[in-house]
Amino acid sequence: MNFAKNITICEVGPRDGLQNEKELLSIEQKIELVKGVLAAGVKSIEIGAFVHPKAIPAMADTEKVMQAIGKREGVEFRALITNMKGVERAIVAGVDKVKLTVSASRSHNLSNFNRTPEESVENFAECAKVATEAGLEVSGAISTTFGCPFEGRIPLEQIAKLIESFSEIGIQEISLSDTTGVANPKQVFERCSALKKQFPTVTFHLHFHNTRGMALANIIAGMEAGITHFDGSFAGLGGCPYAPGASGNIATEDIVHMLEDMEIKTGIDLNKLLDVARRVREFIGHDTDSAILRAGKSSELIGHKPKGQTISS
Repeated sequence: MNFAKNITICEVGPRDGLQNEKELLSIEQKIELVKGVLAAGVKSIEIGAFVHPKAIPAMADTEKVMQAIGKREGVEFRALITNMKGVERAIVAGVDKVKLTVSASRSHNLSNFNRTPEESVENFAECAKVATEAGLEVSGAISTTFGCPFEGRIPLEQIAKLIESFSEIGIQEISLSDTTGVANPKQVFERCSALKKQFPTVTFHLHFHNTRGMALANIIAGMEAGITHFDGSFAGLGGCPYAPGASGNIATEDIVHMLEDMEIKTGIDLNKLLDVARRVREFIGHDTDSAILRAGKSSELIGHKPKGQTISS
């Protein structure tokens, strides 16, 4: 295994984690969670989305949350947008980066954004130009990269065309999203290896949902392919309102715990991150898909075995 010594994790809980919750959190609760993530040492945070409030009510107060937190030295606050209106709101809010999102699946893009992928991309050039001129960084995201509930497996060539379109408007950071958790490690390794070879100047991020329990394995496969940037959501919250079967993201604390045990650095304090995960679970009022919240850290078991006790197989 030839892994990088350092991995960057973006906390997407404030956006992708909360957007699918029935219980809408208050601005004060969201601010508390973001401050907790900052205290844990996370340097990249997806603080929200600038989309129509009727489409995703949980994101209606993203401006207020961002303005209450304020810019932080060495921290990147990014937000999801889909059109020029989103860019304008992002500029006013003061985020550092906007993420232009399109689906590789025509059906999913129509369901999610009410336009075809081609129509979405057509709007991105002007969005990227305005955002850049305002001093914001711009990244891209491709959802349903590894499969779609409406169209099945998406051909790699279809993904490559969208990356080419992003590159043509100057976007060199692309997030590949497993929106409904259908990816497997073999597919992840092969796709990421091929895309990195075809687009050597692009920085790829991977965004996995743990729908079928394979997200950590997929992260390992991505690391084997040379990917060093991954998304996670506190307590494993999340999902896509417009994709059937899209359950929660991989828990950020589960990623950090695995990498910590593998002696790979993230710069994140796991104990403080667990405090945030416990807090958000209190806010939403139900259990979540976080292995470390359920079982605790492995070091608590193998590092503190009571004297005279054995562990049976």
